[in-house]
Amino acid sequence: MYLKTLHLRQFRNYFDQKVAFDAPKTILLGNNAQGKSNLLEAVELLSTLKSHRVSRDRDLILDSKPIAQIDATLERQTGAIDLSLTLRSGARRTLKLNGEPLRRHLDFLSVLNVVQFSCLDLELVRGGPEGRRNWIDRLVIQLEPIYAHILHQYNQILRQRNSLLKRSKEARKAEFSESFDKNRFFAPESPDPENTEDFPIPDSQSPIPTSELALWDAQLATAGARVIRRRDRILERLMPLARDWHRSISGSAEVLDVKYDANIEVSSELIGKDNLEGVRQAFLEKIQKRAIAEQFQGTTLVGPHRDDITFTINSTPARQYASQGQQRTLVLALKLAELQLIEEVVGEAPLLLLDDVLAELDLSRQNQLLETIQERFQTLITTTHLGAFDTQWLRQTQILSVAAGQINRFEI
Repeated sequence: MYLKTLHLRQFRNYFDQKVAFDAPKTILLGNNAQGKSNLLEAVELLSTLKSHRVSRDRDLILDSKPIAQIDATLERQTGAIDLSLTLRSGARRTLKLNGEPLRRHLDFLSVLNVVQFSCLDLELVRGGPEGRRNWIDRLVIQLEPIYAHILHQYNQILRQRNSLLKRSKEARKAEFSESFDKNRFFAPESPDPENTEDFPIPDSQSPIPTSELALWDAQLATAGARVIRRRDRILERLMPLARDWHRSISGSAEVLDVKYDANIEVSSELIGKDNLEGVRQAFLEKIQKRAIAEQFQGTTLVGPHRDDITFTINSTPARQYASQGQQRTLVLALKLAELQLIEEVVGEAPLLLLDDVLAELDLSRQNQLLETIQERFQTLITTTHLGAFDTQWLRQTQILSVAAGQINRFEI
């Protein structure tokens, strides 16, 4: 697949900007805060309908304008495709495919496949679990667009269940406070510390009707099992590719392992056998075990929203012990594996978005990445200088200058 044109209107700091991509590799050159990353973000939105930087559409719209528009022309093996995304500050976004409005977002997903690699991804190893969950979710959505619906459904159920648990907690606190005040008013002047009747203990039973909570438990377990199964399935396919890339980059000195760490007590064999009912039952059993803790904390403690992905290098946890160089090798191996996996599944090479990441890699890792790209992947690269590229590479590359939301051709 090849991105031919991009048209940004009132998006981020772009008022009305058209870009034509005339070479497989495009370098966006400019100082920081000029709009380089904003352009890559627009491409990311056309691919996944999500930004990894903000969650609200109004934050993507220029100044206080009512709408922003992103249009693109994409060339695929099946022919040319026109993509259009309209963002509104006070209403729902609209999507068009070849000029036709789409009612379902699923029909827009996976038309344009991208792999993004930014300096933020270097936190993938040592950062919090949420970053790793978001990373795998973005990948699964590109390979299985239906997963976007599954994940949305799970998050909706989770919010409803959390709301119920929170109301229960607040009701219990109010009941305890009222009981405590009443007992304090009628308590003796010098309460006996050995007499527990002087210090009322709140009823630990939840005021939530059992049938209502059981309904949400069942829905959460069903949706959660589907999330867990798909995440694990994609990681199983990604892991051998990442391991091979890691071995190549490290000179066969290190062995990488990647594991999905579900917080329910379910064996990898059970997930691997695609046993949805088995995972669901394990989910429900864990909910029962954490029921009291959930009621007192007022939130859901079980489910894929609390899962993690663990990386080990030579059987040693990478999060705690990997050096900065090892972290960079690990993340680079993951990104190269993503490119390879998407190409295998989709049948076409995805776009590669490199957002100010070359400066974070040493010369050896830069060369490994640039050699892998060659002419195989259309690549958009942001940088503040051209020092990381050799002359031959630059001759085969389109260079665009970005300054204050204006894009112009740059001649060496």
